[in-house]
Amino acid sequence: MPLDPQAQVIVDAMETLGRAPANESTPDEYRAVVNAAPLVPGPEVASVENRTIPGPLGDIPVRIYTPAGVGPHPILVYFHGGGWVIGTLDGGWDATVRNLVDKAGCLAISVDYRLAPENKFPAAAEDCYAATKWAAHNAASLNADAARIAVAGDSAGGNLSAVVALLCRDRGGPELVHQIMAYPVIDNDFTNASYTRRANGPVLTKASMEWFWNHYMRNEDDANNPYAAPIRAKDLSGLAPALVITAEFDPLHDEGVAYAKRLEEAGVPTVHADYDGMIHGFFTMGHVIDKGAHALNLAADALKKSFGT
Repeated sequence: MPLDPQAQVIVDAMETLGRAPANESTPDEYRAVVNAAPLVPGPEVASVENRTIPGPLGDIPVRIYTPAGVGPHPILVYFHGGGWVIGTLDGGWDATVRNLVDKAGCLAISVDYRLAPENKFPAAAEDCYAATKWAAHNAASLNADAARIAVAGDSAGGNLSAVVALLCRDRGGPELVHQIMAYPVIDNDFTNASYTRRANGPVLTKASMEWFWNHYMRNEDDANNPYAAPIRAKDLSGLAPALVITAEFDPLHDEGVAYAKRLEEAGVPTVHADYDGMIHGFFTMGHVIDKGAHALNLAADALKKSFGT
């Protein structure tokens, strides 16, 4: 089907701005552009706290969102997108997490993991896993429930959600009740069909994804590491139930579809939601794209089900 009219408005607006794509920028230049975007409003929650927690090589900044209610609250650990190179706790990610907290009634920990190329693979993955372990070990002090932890993320954050689920299984915990991946980066095969169809976007291009991967990986061996490219994992059994969200007009579309299929074949309870006419990034655009709001509600409902709420 054609590009959704609401998504087309976003694409047209981005083209009007005329900003250089990632692959024609330095990391600092592209971060400056992304970070200058206006803050997207999100619902109020009972409390929001910025703090740091211990990480593998120093403290990790996090933002903790607490819902209304007496608790103990289930926990969502959220990983922002941005190709492992850009992204913060603000922008559309703050509003996305606020919405999930409000709709699912969970406490959320949004993780400001180390970025590439200053910190290449596996820095982001190890930070996100460390934050998930910290959530489990410190749940009582947060008025939260260590037995009900889920992970979620979009784009590179979706990659990190999948990776953390693998690490939790492979390293003996913590046990997750759910993993949510919105248009996740799952592979680095730039020859697949959706990379061919959507090489020039809209929004995300093949050249930009190559730029992101080249900044993230240390060497060619990392391309085959399942903690960088989860589709390379030989065994996906025993992972937390999953929600995989994909977008038709996205070069990452086919790898998300393939990962959902692999999860199902491995016996992992999996829901795959494929959104016609949608662009990369729509999950964090629910304030202007109806299907983005629908996907956000779908994620919240999946969390409520997994949390037993």
